Amino acid sequence: MRRRLINSTLAVVLVVIAVFGVSLVLVETRTISNSAQESVDSEALRLVSIVDGRLIGREPVNPGILAEQSGAKRYALVRIPGRGPIEIGERPTGSVIRGHAESRRGTAVTVEESRSAVTSEVGRSLLIIGAVALLAVIAAVLLAVRQANRLASPLTDLAETAERLGSGDPRPRHRRYGVPELDRVADVLDASAERIARMLTAERRLAADASHQLRTPLTALSMRLEEITVAGELSTVKEEASIALTQVERLTDVVQRLLTNARDPRTGSAVVFDLDEVVKQQLEEWRPAYRSAGRAIVHSGRRGMQAVGTPGAVAQVLAALIENSLMHGGGTVAVRTRVTGNQAVVEVTDEGPGVPADLGARIFERAISGRNSTGIGLAVARDLAEADGGRLELLQQHPPVFALFLSRVARKPKDPPRPTVR
Repeated sequence: MRRRLINSTLAVVLVVIAVFGVSLVLVETRTISNSAQESVDSEALRLVSIVDGRLIGREPVNPGILAEQSGAKRYALVRIPGRGPIEIGERPTGSVIRGHAESRRGTAVTVEESRSAVTSEVGRSLLIIGAVALLAVIAAVLLAVRQANRLASPLTDLAETAERLGSGDPRPRHRRYGVPELDRVADVLDASAERIARMLTAERRLAADASHQLRTPLTALSMRLEEITVAGELSTVKEEASIALTQVERLTDVVQRLLTNARDPRTGSAVVFDLDEVVKQQLEEWRPAYRSAGRAIVHSGRRGMQAVGTPGAVAQVLAALIENSLMHGGGTVAVRTRVTGNQAVVEVTDEGPGVPADLGARIFERAISGRNSTGIGLAVARDLAEADGGRLELLQQHPPVFALFLSRVARKPKDPPRPTVR
């Protein structure tokens, strides 16, 4: 492209120089020739007037006196009636420019000049015109190279940006080039890079969330399957299989929830549900793991509450809090339910060291962890809680107290018995 721009610009300049240069040469040649002819004619008239003046004053007329008075540098032939011809200067050879003048007294003067003088002057003019044309060509080439670099370099840069996008590097470059059309392309590429970056971030987040949220149900499911393998009674096998099927349904719900949040993080399917059932389900699932670790998990507080939310999402939030206490806490884990205003609150606390002081509220940020863990469990739990209009808070760092706030639905009082009419 750079070569095409230079060649096209140079071609235009050469055409312009050819058209105007030839015209200028023709005009200049004609002007020099006409000027030389006028000069010869003017000198012939001057000599005629000098000769007639001296003849009237009866002064001598000879070549020396005429050359001195007229200052003539060209060859001149003077013819006076009744006298012999008088020659001034050396007669030129070859092609000449001839000027002629006569007076009323019959005096005739012919002035001649070699055409080589005119040719040399035309040559000097052509040399000047050629030098100017050469300078114009050089200037045009320099300007064409500069313009080509100004246009070709941004295009090369934009091509590199597009190649970077295609290779998986979505960082916008935010470069502008002072050319509206190229800047528009750069804007589009930067916007595309930002969209691709958001898509890649969402995909990575979905993968991280899926790996984290599916780990707990799969672990619980594997524990149930192990119980089935060692169970000897048919009733126990049926019971464990039923629980395993329930966990498979929860696993399916988790997958559906992840896909829904990937499309729209604020899309919820909140319903009115019994909070006690969700808490009881989580306690039953986690008690074997706590027994294996030599620890206990207990439940206290208000019972019989109905909350608004997605049962599967609430179960995942509680599972994340209980697992967090199992991995990073210590002692007995207490799950307490209470009411504050029009909200139902589920608190999870343990007897461990708590949340480090340098973390504080940052504990809910992604990739923030006080121990060797993924650092996304609490972040995912908060997202799940907020998707249904609830919230997850750290109420106390030492000992740690995490609280899940949900909208509460007050139970309708039972109708009083109607009196019997006899």
